[in-house]
Amino acid sequence: MYESDGTIGGPLRNLAQLRRVRSRRASSYDRSGGNEDFIWIAPGETATLLDTEGAGCITHIWMTSACKEAAHLRKLVLRMWWDGEENPSVEVPLGDFFGLGHAVTRNFASLPLAMAPQNGKGLVCYFPMPFASRARVEVSSECSEAPARLYYYIDYEQYDQLAENMGRFHVQWRRQNPCDGISPAGMNFEDYQFNGLNEDGHGNYVILDAEGWGHYVGCHLDIHNLTETRGRNWYGEGDDMIFVDGEAYPPAIHGTGTEDYFNTAWCPQEEYTSPYFGVTMAGGPNWAGKISLYRYHIEDPIHFERSIRVTIEHGHANRRRDDYASTAYWYQTEPHKAFPPLLPAPDRLPRPD
Repeated sequence: MYESDGTIGGPLRNLAQLRRVRSRRASSYDRSGGNEDFIWIAPGETATLLDTEGAGCITHIWMTSACKEAAHLRKLVLRMWWDGEENPSVEVPLGDFFGLGHAVTRNFASLPLAMAPQNGKGLVCYFPMPFASRARVEVSSECSEAPARLYYYIDYEQYDQLAENMGRFHVQWRRQNPCDGISPAGMNFEDYQFNGLNEDGHGNYVILDAEGWGHYVGCHLDIHNLTETRGRNWYGEGDDMIFVDGEAYPPAIHGTGTEDYFNTAWCPQEEYTSPYFGVTMAGGPNWAGKISLYRYHIEDPIHFERSIRVTIEHGHANRRRDDYASTAYWYQTEPHKAFPPLLPAPDRLPRPD
């Protein structure tokens, strides 16, 4: 006799499986019964969106915001804590959390993250976020003058207890502005873009540096092309190098180029989105200006027992001096390694176009 236990198949297969859970939501609905379904967050203030005790899992987040202050999506900071921990497991500018940097929104769709019409202002997350005893979600405003208006849903499930093998969700934002590199003056394109050696991974841009037991599930990388050179000004050729459990160079997971890690090819200049990878911003003519790429390891998470260091060259052999920012997503046991201090709001702002 052949039977199915409901654990094999695509993401829709398990929808028929019945579970005993309690469905809950925290939202910004108007408690008076009116239609002002939002909260105001004044400069310097912090709003608690969710603070719940017991075991559970956040299953869906939707937000949208408005503010008269420019680049407010980099000035609002989203933080999350699990199980009473002292340091947040999620600390990231609000816009970057939802899959696109540069303090902008635009329509795109991936499996875990999306920005939906109008013009990408509907911010959506489906990453599951389990917790055993408490979950707390806050948004802080580091705007200087104008208040921010925030609408939100946080949907979650409540359980009697959480399974022991569940990692905790983590998100970390980083920026190097600009990256260390060399001047292209006096060099032709071939020399600058393809020559030189990187024999140890030193100087790579660091996307994630974590300790513990867990798995890395992806990132988006936001680049502002700052290089001034004659001829082609392709920003890529940087190999991804992921060092697991303290291994030496060369790491077991070593890639072949920036566009290759993000599952594209041949110096893309087209915008493209798919469930697990995409190019949400492709830059202008000759790859000028702002670029954003994402790669989510949903089918192929990268596992680590003790530590992980996710890096990528900024141009081959780290020669380019562009502005790099990134948001990394991963699951791990607690406690986690302390995050680098989040840059102050002025240092998080995108450069002018």
